[in-house]
Amino acid sequence: MNTDIVLEAIALDKEVNSPDGPLAIVREVNFRVHAGESVAIVGASGAGKSTLLALLAGLDVPTRGKVLLAGRDLTQLDEDGRARLRAERVGFVFQSFHLVQALTALENVMLPLELAGRADARSAARVALEHVGLGARTGHYPRQLSGGEQQRVAIARAFVTRPAVLFADEPTGNLDTATGGRIADLLFELNATAHTTLVLVTHDRTLAARCARMWVMDAGRLAPGA
Repeated sequence: MNTDIVLEAIALDKEVNSPDGPLAIVREVNFRVHAGESVAIVGASGAGKSTLLALLAGLDVPTRGKVLLAGRDLTQLDEDGRARLRAERVGFVFQSFHLVQALTALENVMLPLELAGRADARSAARVALEHVGLGARTGHYPRQLSGGEQQRVAIARAFVTRPAVLFADEPTGNLDTATGGRIADLLFELNATAHTTLVLVTHDRTLAARCARMWVMDAGRLAPGA
């Protein structure tokens, strides 16, 4: 196996049941990403992008085919095994931030470190928030932060464990253009400095063009983009 390949999908299919029989959401996807690379997956709404991301991250299981993440075959792991691998090797940034409202910014970023049993959770989380420009907002709750600030907290939380792969699903979708641009700058900066592989799912071709490679998803099929 090529140790530089951090993520690989092989003949990946996902079907769901419908009144008319099996419905293919992801079809025969073959896809590989190298360590430290930035890759965009673009396509119209309903093309299967989010389903593919869920399969690549081990949040869902394929009907056929397999996914190799950091050298591990996700299809050979049970739900607990996939969860452990995600905790150790994967970070997520979502369109809707997914912060815990009852926790401060610092506590939100500490959460994955505490779950991993890290004794330095507080200090590491503080450093991560400083890196995203929120060193002065550590005690604020999500409701006290703007949308852009909440996404910065989410990015700090995603990067604080130094994951092998960061999945970003429409990370600027809920933000205005200027704020979204700053969030994108931050993602690519951290991708470069932390050498974390970035897999970006978006409908925004301009944002996607900033990645080293672009793939286009259409009706469940994935092909290299222009």
